[in-house]
Amino acid sequence: MKRIVTIMLVLAASIVGVQGQGSMRAVFSYSTFYAASTGQPYVETYLSFDAWTMNFVEQANGTYRATAEVVIVARQDDSVCYVKKYDLNSPTVGTLEELDFSFIDMQRFSLRNGIYNLELTLRDKNADDPAATVSEKLVINYDNLHPTLSSVQLMASATPTTTENVFSRGGYDMEPYVSDFLPEQVSQLNFYYEIYNINQELGKKPFLAVAYVEQQETGNRFESQRSMARKYSAAVVPVYGSLDISDLPSGNYNLVVELRNNENQLMLYKKLPFFRSNPGVKGEHISDFTGTFAGAYTDEAQLNIYLDALYPIASEREKTVSRDLIKRPGLEEKQAFLYRFWQERYPLNPEVEWLKYKERIDYVQAAFSYPRTPGIHTDRGRVYLQYGPPDFVRDEKNFVSVRYLNAAHSGTPEQMRQSGEDVSTTQFVSESQGHVYYLPYQIWRYNKLPMDDNTRVFLFWDEHRSGLYTLLNSNARGEVQDPGWERRLCRNQLGDNVVGEVGEQFQRGY
Repeated sequence: MKRIVTIMLVLAASIVGVQGQGSMRAVFSYSTFYAASTGQPYVETYLSFDAWTMNFVEQANGTYRATAEVVIVARQDDSVCYVKKYDLNSPTVGTLEELDFSFIDMQRFSLRNGIYNLELTLRDKNADDPAATVSEKLVINYDNLHPTLSSVQLMASATPTTTENVFSRGGYDMEPYVSDFLPEQVSQLNFYYEIYNINQELGKKPFLAVAYVEQQETGNRFESQRSMARKYSAAVVPVYGSLDISDLPSGNYNLVVELRNNENQLMLYKKLPFFRSNPGVKGEHISDFTGTFAGAYTDEAQLNIYLDALYPIASEREKTVSRDLIKRPGLEEKQAFLYRFWQERYPLNPEVEWLKYKERIDYVQAAFSYPRTPGIHTDRGRVYLQYGPPDFVRDEKNFVSVRYLNAAHSGTPEQMRQSGEDVSTTQFVSESQGHVYYLPYQIWRYNKLPMDDNTRVFLFWDEHRSGLYTLLNSNARGEVQDPGWERRLCRNQLGDNVVGEVGEQFQRGY
C-alpha cells in the first residue's frame, strides 16, 4: 500500500515556515497504473507544495517566484531504473502577501513489474539549506491476462478537458488530492481508479463497481457513504466516483472499492486509508473515549500542549491532524485523538505508556524552555522527546583547548598517537601556539537508538550565549550533519579538515 509523506526542509534557525523563512513543506504521494495499449505499467508521482513555506525571489518583471530542485530516482537492488532531475517553478505572484496557496506537480514514467525503492530529493533553490530525501517501497504487479486494479487516487476536482495537459485523462482534467487528511471544509470524497482486463473473465457481461467508507478500528461500514455504478467489461474501465462525507465524524477510515459480478460475488477490492477531521459532527467513537485517561484532561490549552508534544514521535499523517486540531476548538475530539494515538501503539496498556511520555514532556518543559519558546519546541526538547534521556551528557560553558602545532603535524597529542607518531620526541612550543576557545556546547550520547547503530551523538551549541541551545551536528540517521561544525563552534579558529579537542570528544561520545 502506498504511503503519503510530508517533507520538511528544516532550516538551522527554525522549524516553522513563514513566507519561506522557516522550512519548505511538501506532501508526496504516488499511484501506479497500467497502459493496456502498450502492456507497460507506469507510475504517477504527486508533489503538493505550500507556497508560504518557500523562498520567493523577485523576477525581472517585478513579480515573485519560488523554485524547488526535484530529483526522482527508482532503484531495483543496486540498479537505477529511472532518474529525473528538474527545477520546479511556482506560480508567480505580484507581492509577498499573496502566498496563501498550494500548487501541485505530477510526473509520469514507465516501470516494469517488480519491487523498487522510490527516492525523492527536494531542495529550495532560493535557500542555502541542505536537501531533504525520503524513500518509499514501490511494488508494481500488473497481469495482462487477469483482472487487476490500479491504485485508488483521491481527486481534488474533475473538469472537462479543453486543452490536453498532464492532468488529462478520459476527457477530464483530474487534479489529484495528494494528502490523506480530509478537513471539514472537504465535503466530497472524490476518487479515481482503473480496472484492467475485466473482459478476460466476464466477456461482455456487466458488473458492479461499489465504493463505501469503513471505520478502521471496527470495520463498521457507513451506509450513507456508499455508491454503486453499473459498468461494462472492457480492456480498460475507468471509474470516477464521489461520496458525500459532510456528516462523517472525525476518525480513521478506509475508502473501499469493490468489483462484484452479476451474482454479487466479490471479484476484486482495494482499500485506501484516510483521516477525517469534522469537529462539527460528533460520532459514538468520540464520546466513547471520555471515560479514558485522555478524557481526564479538560483544560483545552493544556491538551493542545500535549498534542503538540507528540510531534517528534508522530507519523506524518498524525502531525497533520494534530496541527489541525490545535488550531480549532474541540475538547472531545482532542481527547479522542490523544487516546487513539497511544491505543494504536500500545493496545494493552496505552495509559501506562502515555504517562511515561508525559514525564518526558514535563521534564522538557521545565528544563529547556526559553522566553517565548516552550521546551517542546527546542532542539534539545525534540531530541529528548523522540529518543528519551541520553546515557551521557557533557556540558561545557567556557571550554578552551591548546592548539598544538609543529612542522610535521597539526593536531593534539591524542591525534598524533592515533596516527602512529611518537609524541615523546615532538616539541610543542607553547609561546607560538595560542588556544582554541569554544562557544558553550553540550554533548549528548545515546548508547543505542532504535533502527540505528551504537553510540549516537548529538552536539548542541549556544551560538549567541543566550541560553538557547540548537542542534549543530549528530551522527544519528536522519539528523543534522554538518562537516564544518567544529569550525563554527570555535568561530573558525581551526583550519579546514583539522579535528580539534571537541571533535575528539564527539568521536568518543564523551
